[in-house]
Amino acid sequence: MTSSVDVVDRMISATELARLLQTSADGAMVTFEGVVRDHDGGRAVTALDYEAHPEATERLRAVAASVASDFPAVRLAALHRVGALSIGDVALAVAVAASHRQEAFAACSALVDRIKAEVPIWKRQVFADGSDEWVGSL
Repeated sequence: MTSSVDVVDRMISATELARLLQTSADGAMVTFEGVVRDHDGGRAVTALDYEAHPEATERLRAVAASVASDFPAVRLAALHRVGALSIGDVALAVAVAASHRQEAFAACSALVDRIKAEVPIWKRQVFADGSDEWVGSL
């Protein structure tokens, strides 16, 4: 089952998603936050700008539904942020709840991997030297 799967232009956190999913039946809550770091490939990064294809939300929801189907014992949620992000901001937040940790870890890993591979969201990295580059173009 999926809950709260979207592409948004606001601050996000895995904690907010975990709060939506948590029930007294859960023995596991696995979360992931993809955080903007200050470097890439040995170069200093000062900021990121994320842009999404018009179908990104639809693709994100399809990926989440597929992962939920592959792991029917879990409930999951995912948010991807777009727009201008600073170092330390969360770009991707995922939470997976389940009765047992094995399913939760496996589903969280699968969901993050598939989002990065299949959802058309790209980032423009701005480097300390003033140059920039696009990453993640499908």
